Amino acid sequence: MIVNSRIVLMVLWSGSLSLLLQSPKLFAQDRPTENSPKVIVETDGTVQVPAQKVPVSAFLSPEAKAYVTQHLKQMQDPEILKQDAGVPRFMKPYLQRDYTLFAFEKRDEKIGGVHAYIYTPKAGVSARNKNRVLINLHGGGFSGCWPGCAELESIPVSVLGQIKVVSVDYREGPENKFPAASEDVATVYRELLKIHKPKEIGIYGCSAGGMQTAMSVAWFQTHGIPMPGAIGIFCASAGGVFGGDALYTAGPLGEARMAPPTPPQTPPLNYLAGTDPKDPLVAPVNSPDVLAKFPPTLLITGTRGFELSAALYTHEQLVKVGVETELHVWEGLFHGFFYNVDVPESKDALDVIVKFFDRHLGGDETRH
Repeated sequence: MIVNSRIVLMVLWSGSLSLLLQSPKLFAQDRPTENSPKVIVETDGTVQVPAQKVPVSAFLSPEAKAYVTQHLKQMQDPEILKQDAGVPRFMKPYLQRDYTLFAFEKRDEKIGGVHAYIYTPKAGVSARNKNRVLINLHGGGFSGCWPGCAELESIPVSVLGQIKVVSVDYREGPENKFPAASEDVATVYRELLKIHKPKEIGIYGCSAGGMQTAMSVAWFQTHGIPMPGAIGIFCASAGGVFGGDALYTAGPLGEARMAPPTPPQTPPLNYLAGTDPKDPLVAPVNSPDVLAKFPPTLLITGTRGFELSAALYTHEQLVKVGVETELHVWEGLFHGFFYNVDVPESKDALDVIVKFFDRHLGGDETRH
């Protein structure tokens, strides 16, 4: 017998809704009373939300619940946020775990005169990846976290993906300004194009590195450089400010900081000072023509990532212009959450990254 699945789903949904409406305890544990604080809606749509307690998400693994709690407490400690030799202090345990868990080799090289670390698995690159390479653009707000963020973003991906990863030590602020990083990425990419086809190269990064990934693709277009096979914009957007609802919701819940009283109108990063926020080389998300030429794109964020709204908006704009894109949002997790590889949700995110590039990069000689 053939059953219309849509009808079945509608019946199940209708029955479930009826059950919820008839069972208040299932629908809400604590209904507000007349004396409960009220949400106030102003004439322009601004919403005043009264103070409330927000627990960690019930959907998180036990490891992730502990991780979120630890992160929120650490974000309130100025000392642990400081960097030692390019490694934020709170990230040191994550980096030590990577060195314990993953067998890899690291080479310190210059590619076209640009400093880079090259990571490969000690077990060797897989046969299907022998002609492929990934470029990592590290996070750090265009003002640090080299090599800390570079290692955390590159080591697990290289070993788990059995692929070579080139992490670029691009020029940052405050000593350097835009477009220094875009120029460095283009230099490394051009050098790799001498031995790889464009489709064999993927580019990805987290936070500032995710923004720089999008900015690099825009830079390639402007300078007649062919597009890579696929890109990953993680913990970030395709340029512009990190605004939207996430500034007021995800930010405080993920970083234990209140949103600024006035939303930023220009990029708050020193490296981008003086740039035009509408310039597609700075914020490709503002140009449909530039976005339309993007290669397959993977976006990763979390519901407590302050970049959430900007990442969602980037996804919407990419879909609108027909780019093949995937958006993965992790419930209850914050900006750059996958730096801690011991958390099950981080392992899932890394698995998504590895499989995405495996599907989209060319150069796999094992396929027929």
